[in-house]
Amino acid sequence: MSSTPLTNQDLHNRRLAATPRGIGVMANFFIERALNSEVWDVEGKRYIDFAGGIAVLNTGHRHPKIVAAIEAQLQQFTHTCYQVLPYESYVTLAERINKLTPGTHAKKTCFFSSGAEALENAIKIARASTGRPGIVAFAGAFHGRTIMTSAMTGKVSPYKIGFGPFPAEIYHIPFPIDLHGVSVEDSINALHLLFKADIDPKRIAAIVIEPVQGEGGFYVAPPALMQALRRECDEHGILLIYDEVQTGFGRTGKLFAAEHYDVIPDIITMAKSLAGGTTLSAVCGKAEVMDGPAPGGLGGTYAGNPLAIAASHAVLDIIEEEKLVERANILGAKLTARLKAAQAKVPAIKDVRGLGSMIAAEFFDPATNEPSMDVVKRVQQAALAEGLILLTCGVYGNVIRFLYPLTIQDEVFDEALDIIDRALATA
Repeated sequence: MSSTPLTNQDLHNRRLAATPRGIGVMANFFIERALNSEVWDVEGKRYIDFAGGIAVLNTGHRHPKIVAAIEAQLQQFTHTCYQVLPYESYVTLAERINKLTPGTHAKKTCFFSSGAEALENAIKIARASTGRPGIVAFAGAFHGRTIMTSAMTGKVSPYKIGFGPFPAEIYHIPFPIDLHGVSVEDSINALHLLFKADIDPKRIAAIVIEPVQGEGGFYVAPPALMQALRRECDEHGILLIYDEVQTGFGRTGKLFAAEHYDVIPDIITMAKSLAGGTTLSAVCGKAEVMDGPAPGGLGGTYAGNPLAIAASHAVLDIIEEEKLVERANILGAKLTARLKAAQAKVPAIKDVRGLGSMIAAEFFDPATNEPSMDVVKRVQQAALAEGLILLTCGVYGNVIRFLYPLTIQDEVFDEALDIIDRALATA
């Protein structure tokens, strides 16, 4: 007796009945299986994945080396809680991260489960190390959905609506975006005004910045901004934290986006593509800073789960062996060339930008010369109709970001570029 096959509509109805509306879902179909850059839904339709689980799958879906690493760990143990019964693979991964992150200074690394958890703990570390409460972040930033990281996030809708009050001593300054009329000088002037109007710089523990804003719109931090922030931090004893949750592990054409700058942060947070789709995040920083909290002040029941640690070791091996950092630059250049060629024919494409394979296109309404969410949704839906999954972002919701696996097959990448061309024609 055969069972009734699953349909996307049935699952959609069940989802609405069983899960809260606060869990927003982009697609109206449900995935059954995936491999590298392709996914198939429960009705057998194939899609090319240019979302990558929101930048989690730089090494693609189900890379065989990651699958093998997890399977091997399954035969040993799945959980002990590192703080109770530690294991060597955690220590070895910390040693690898310490060597791979920028700077030759002594470093230490600890592991958690999500990007938000990494940011939460980075703030705890900064406050314990400095004895100060204040945190400065940027407009447009995204740092997570917990109450603390929502407070740090520089976007109200949908991340802050209905969730306050938020923790005190969190301040925002503008992120420099030439397209929207904000310069590096404007940002630093706003920081100086903050020092005069809101908080003594001697009470600020850290300034937190994404080298490339993720959810905020894939805006790249200018080198002059990073240099100015480093000077301000050094002058006032403030720690500089790079949020590399989305930019890390080859996405920007460097292993870490920090390598694009001659500025070394005090702390780096990372997650997403750190562990190939398993739940792992990390905080790496200067040894003396990381030792600020007392024993027991950091950790978590699932923090540094052994299955995720095993996956992360495999990810680092794959990035090196398959030269994914170099491939990020090759693929990104190819995509950028196609987008810029389309820009000459599609007035709605206001800007094409990015580093490596962290590329975005921003759209304005040609009639009003204002940011247009409607144009973006039209392009996104046109691509989806042809089987290409794209994500949007930006404070105005008018940016398309491209987050394909760096392992994507050349022929699939070319197929996706042709779909993008046709979708852009609808803008």
